[in-house]
Amino acid sequence: MLRRSICAMLAGAMLAAPAFAFAQDAKKCRLQKVVEWKVRSIGRHMAVDGAINGKKIGIVLDTGASMSILFRAAAKRLDLPLKEARGQRVYGVGGESRVDTTVVEEFKLGEAVVRDLNLMVAGETNVSEGFDLLLGEDFLGRFDIEFDLANDVVRLWQPKDCEGRSLAYWTKDVVGEVAIDALANWNPKIEFTVHLNGKPVHAILDSGASTTIVSLQDVERLGVPTTPVVAKSSGVGPKSIEYMIGKFASFAIGNEDIPDVEILVADIYKHATYQGAGSRIVRNAFDRQPMLLGADFLRAHRTLVAHSQGKMYFTYVGGPAFSLGGAKAPAHAPSGEKPKGD
Repeated sequence: MLRRSICAMLAGAMLAAPAFAFAQDAKKCRLQKVVEWKVRSIGRHMAVDGAINGKKIGIVLDTGASMSILFRAAAKRLDLPLKEARGQRVYGVGGESRVDTTVVEEFKLGEAVVRDLNLMVAGETNVSEGFDLLLGEDFLGRFDIEFDLANDVVRLWQPKDCEGRSLAYWTKDVVGEVAIDALANWNPKIEFTVHLNGKPVHAILDSGASTTIVSLQDVERLGVPTTPVVAKSSGVGPKSIEYMIGKFASFAIGNEDIPDVEILVADIYKHATYQGAGSRIVRNAFDRQPMLLGADFLRAHRTLVAHSQGKMYFTYVGGPAFSLGGAKAPAHAPSGEKPKGD
């Protein structure tokens, strides 16, 4: 009910707004623009402005999140009433977080206004970067979403009669294209296959991740050397994960092949564990740890995620495809040294 509330009600309010139609073919394929957002940076995250009960909030567009979440610190700041969602937990970077719910009298995003909106509330750490809500794939997946970050713009589209047609309307040049794996309604993610050092790697597009991250499991499988720990960060849970740097001979997606790249490496979901009722066996909430293709890749590429076609289109626009987010390999670290435990 919670997921249906935010995605269905907000999507309905946005679709009621005037839309612009771009005709790719006078007789057939049409892209109807639902909304165009001007995005800004909050820390290293892309965000749009919204409001809850008349108070401004920062909303991060997070394709890596299956569900939209209001951070608990923001709910307290906004003095929202919370009700425990018994038996519900969310898992991610930083581990486990309990879930509460709240009802927002008025939620505003751009010109769309929704009243009496149910929101899921989670997050065990204080939000210090200025963002309050993650808008996830439960909402974004209802549209085709275009990241035009060279112009600080994100657009949502609804195509009509565009089967078999390229939706990269902004260019007539060769376009990168990758197939999106079948989407699970209960856990929507933009999943696809990339190649590191010529080997297939499972990846997801995670616009909420400021930098691309390769899972430690894939790095070990590929035999790629890493530096010692260079940084730490946390997510919705209270714990932190450690980052290393991996050096790869090549990264390939679609028809694009980038040689000699450095990408952050982490055991991304190592804290996302639980014990089933009546069991002492510790299990991980994630069947596998994907590579997170982050906002650094999106800044270097104009990208359109065509949920309607099960494809992602992209063209390179300039700049490095990957950022280390300010992390640097220690100058004294010998090449190939493995990370040390605490």
